[in-house]
Amino acid sequence: MAAAVAVSGAKRSLRAELKQRLRALSAEERLRQSHLLAQKVFTHNEYQKSKRVSIFLSMPDEIETEEIIKDIFRQGKTCFIPRYQLQSNHMDMVKLASPEEIALLPRTSWNIQQPGEDEVLEEALSTGGLDLIFVPGLGFDKQSNRLGRGKGYYDAYLKRCLQSQDVKPYTLALAFKEQICLQVPVNENDVKVDEVLYEDS
Repeated sequence: MAAAVAVSGAKRSLRAELKQRLRALSAEERLRQSHLLAQKVFTHNEYQKSKRVSIFLSMPDEIETEEIIKDIFRQGKTCFIPRYQLQSNHMDMVKLASPEEIALLPRTSWNIQQPGEDEVLEEALSTGGLDLIFVPGLGFDKQSNRLGRGKGYYDAYLKRCLQSQDVKPYTLALAFKEQICLQVPVNENDVKVDEVLYEDS
């Protein structure tokens, strides 16, 4: 029990430190690293062979994903985006019809754009699963551990993927180099990602 409390305290202080680091990033630097990562994604073997891709719509302190989303449609892949249930840690990945649709999506109280709760959309796991999941996060280490924002949405979703599809989706995290930590504190509920992409990776 004491260990769990220690991990949660360590996560809290690391989250605060990372948020500060991210606030210090200029808009130009954010876009420079985002563009560089998009190029890495386009040549990535897992991206090239995937047909069904889930990607997050970026918040101001995350790698900008718009360029990748446009390419997913250009390549004729199927694109899914998260729809969070704010009152729980349940998240679905729902199909996005076109990149233009993003501008019309309502914003949640967290200021995240996502389709409305009542909108009936194709959900990835009920129609064939996912090949590749782009995973957001606040911090990562070189052992592929991830520090999320504390709600557990992605950890829970990745566990659901394992139960509902035969082949595990490849998980690729997109990070600013400022988000790479020496060691991310983890507990037994935290799911590692397969790979963390950042400028020097």
